[in-house]
Amino acid sequence: MNRLNYLFANKQEPILSIYFTAGYPNLNSTLAIAEALEKAGANFIEIGFPFSDPLADGPIIQYSSQKALENGMSLKALFDQLKDLRKRVSIPVVLMGYVNPVFQYGVEAFCDQAAAVGVDGMIIPDLPMEEYQELYQDYFTRNHLSNIFLVTPQTSPERIRQIDALSTGFIYLLSCSATTGKNLQISDETEAYFRRIKEMKLNNPTMVGFGIFDKQSFKMASQYTRGAIIGSAFVRLLAEQDGIERIPEFIRSIRY
Repeated sequence: MNRLNYLFANKQEPILSIYFTAGYPNLNSTLAIAEALEKAGANFIEIGFPFSDPLADGPIIQYSSQKALENGMSLKALFDQLKDLRKRVSIPVVLMGYVNPVFQYGVEAFCDQAAAVGVDGMIIPDLPMEEYQELYQDYFTRNHLSNIFLVTPQTSPERIRQIDALSTGFIYLLSCSATTGKNLQISDETEAYFRRIKEMKLNNPTMVGFGIFDKQSFKMASQYTRGAIIGSAFVRLLAEQDGIERIPEFIRSIRY
């Protein structure tokens, strides 16, 4: 059982996860932000590794990826930074990004290095499930890494069952099929989607992402799932001059 599995098995309250881009706003910000998030009360973090063509991301995360690349961030630089991760951070850490940099690095080497620095799981949205299962699953399994798959409102029940059978951490529910950065519109349709997934009684816990930005949207998502992931709203905070110093205030605004 890795840290991620332990969290979901033992945490009773709604789980709050925060996403941010490695190397943004500064190249060496990554560990400082992770440490600050844990101290402020985040339950686990998702560290994005930047890519030059982030098609599923909205303008805020696209900009952070562009700046991170300009700052010199790469998978090699990220793993170098994360060598001290477990000296400073105890909560689960998930890496999130596009498959192209992973292929360039080498999938086996990527998994081995991630495990060596203390990473608990991966979210690679454009890695096809069938390709993962056929070619790469062994690399994840032997390193005790959870591979997290995404479900959208359009994903069929049959596909969701397949994802559930293959998952070992949690299932990431996209609140909508748009890019990141759009605030969640709390509608009857959205609630019906969350309720439908909950009624499937999946084996794996679910978390909602895309559009969660404040206490109200976090609370609504948590009624139907184990919690929610906040990305663009937090990355927007980091763009401000005192963004890192305001992390405790940001987390309080969601939690309390």
